[in-house]
Amino acid sequence: MPRTVTVGLDGSLESRAAAAWAAREAALRDLPLKLVHVREPEPTAQASGTDTGTRQHRSERSEVGVPPAEGWGRIPREAGEAVRQLQPELEVVTEQLPGRPADVLVQAAEDAELLVLGSRGLGGLGGFMVGSVGLSVVARVQRPVVLVRAPGQVTEEPTGHAEGDPASASPVVLGLDVEHPDEALIAFAFEAARCRETSLRVVHTWYPPPYYAYGTPVNPALHEALELSAEAELEKVLSPWRTRFPDVEVAELTRYGSPADHLVKASQGAALIVVGRNARHLPLGAHIGHTTHSVLHHAGVPVAVVPHD
Repeated sequence: MPRTVTVGLDGSLESRAAAAWAAREAALRDLPLKLVHVREPEPTAQASGTDTGTRQHRSERSEVGVPPAEGWGRIPREAGEAVRQLQPELEVVTEQLPGRPADVLVQAAEDAELLVLGSRGLGGLGGFMVGSVGLSVVARVQRPVVLVRAPGQVTEEPTGHAEGDPASASPVVLGLDVEHPDEALIAFAFEAARCRETSLRVVHTWYPPPYYAYGTPVNPALHEALELSAEAELEKVLSPWRTRFPDVEVAELTRYGSPADHLVKASQGAALIVVGRNARHLPLGAHIGHTTHSVLHHAGVPVAVVPHD
């Protein structure tokens, strides 16, 4: 079976935005779209007060505005109707699956080209407030995950490529560590730019080696030399990818300082920002990394997290 673009639904406005974004992405990639709605098992009623509180909590989390029994079937049905209006030619499949949302979505991602989730709103700095389910899924899946902001807070991606249309030039942004470049991460970013017919903006940040950092006064010549070295390393990594994707215009940015800060700044007005996550299982469990975590919470555009070795 062909892979799909899969989106997780929970009835919230955020997940509807994710479904709309996923529909456009599926059309760009010429892939089917799968809408997955996870139904958590009803808790066993115990004391009357506890049961009421639990049900109220579940209702708040679903953000559906209708009783659960009525809302479960309505969520995927309405989402399916909405995406078919956006992309009439798109193959759309809907599924309702029982279980814990994070566990079900991780499993659903195994057969997906990528998984798309909605954010839970905006934080104080204008970025995502990623919920526990979203963070758990991002940290555990072995496929790329895209998180999409809520309606009214999203810079819509261009739907066409009309000449002279500024929106059509919205680039894809890639955060890249040249010391550990990963082919899956780079390929995802180049392919995302290619299918959007837009440019790729690659951001690499650097710090002086530890033996320069402590007790060494500011040295402009040294700073310039280190920056030139970083630029050369970035060019070396990207050179074969330029050949592989000749139609993708690439802008290279080497910056001194925090990777997350520079990535968030570079992503302003972008169509998508692409970051990596180490997929190896560590002794204390799965992690997404400081830079990726920061970008997820503060970027103002959809964020793709690509797991890699």
